[in-house]
Amino acid sequence: MEYSLEETVRLSGFSVDTIRYYQSLRLLPRPRHRGRKAVYSDEHLDRLRLISRAAKRGLPLKIVKEVLAKQKQLASDEPLLAAVEKQLAKPCYTRAEMAGLLGISEKLLRLLESKGLADLLEEGEGSLRYSNDDLRIARGALKLLEHGFPLTTLLAIAIKHDQAMRKTARAAISLFHGHILKGKPGSTNLAEAESRAEAFRELFPIVTSLVAHHFQRVLVGEALKQLKRSGAEETLQLARKSIGQAWLSTRSSSLGDLDEPIHEN
Repeated sequence: MEYSLEETVRLSGFSVDTIRYYQSLRLLPRPRHRGRKAVYSDEHLDRLRLISRAAKRGLPLKIVKEVLAKQKQLASDEPLLAAVEKQLAKPCYTRAEMAGLLGISEKLLRLLESKGLADLLEEGEGSLRYSNDDLRIARGALKLLEHGFPLTTLLAIAIKHDQAMRKTARAAISLFHGHILKGKPGSTNLAEAESRAEAFRELFPIVTSLVAHHFQRVLVGEALKQLKRSGAEETLQLARKSIGQAWLSTRSSSLGDLDEPIHEN
C-alpha cells in the first residue's frame, strides 16, 4: 500500500522530524515522489516498527544501522531484530545463578546489594540481573578472600570507596549534562537525544579508562611509599619488579599515551 507522510506519522507514531532524521541516517529509505508529494510504503512502516522495537529494547541506532547495511533485503523485521540483538547479546544471571557460579550463598550477594556494592542490570518487569562482567569481577574479588583478607575489613574499605566514587560520578554526570545538554534538559527532539546518547557512548570508555588508570597509579604509588617507609629494601625491590610485571599485563586496558614508566616519589 501507499501512504502519505501524514498517514505514515499517524500509523508509525513517529513525528515528521524523526522520520526525516532516520532518513538522514539512512536507517529509513527515502520515499518515492509523485509530483511534490512524498509516497511511503509498507516497507517504510515495517522499518519504523523495527526501529521502535529496537529502541524499546535499548538497542542503539548505530548497531541497527550496521546490521541494516549488511542485510538490506529481509522477508520481515524479525530476522533483522534478531541480528541486532545477537550483536549486543551478553550473558545475564539471576542472583541464584550468580551465587551458584561463584560458589557462595545468595545471602552474601544480598548483603553486597544492600551495601550498594552490586549495581545490577534492570530488565523487563523490574527483574534484576548480573552481567558477565559482574561474574568476572566477582571471581577476582574472591581471590582476595583466598589470600586471607578479612571480609568485614574488605567490605568497610569497599563501602568507603563506593561512597567517594559515587560522589565523584554525580559531579562528572552533572558536568556532562551541563556541557552536552547546554541548558536544555527538557528537550524532546529525537535527533538531539540520539546525538547526546552517541556522545555518551563515545566518552564513556575514555572516562572509565582514565579513572581506572589513575586509580592504578595511586594504588601503586602508595604501596611503594609504605614499603619504602618500612625500610624493607629487599621487599621493596621485589615489589617494584612484581608491580612492573602486573602493569604490563594491564596495559591493553589503559590509554596508550598514558602508559609511562612508574616513578616513585
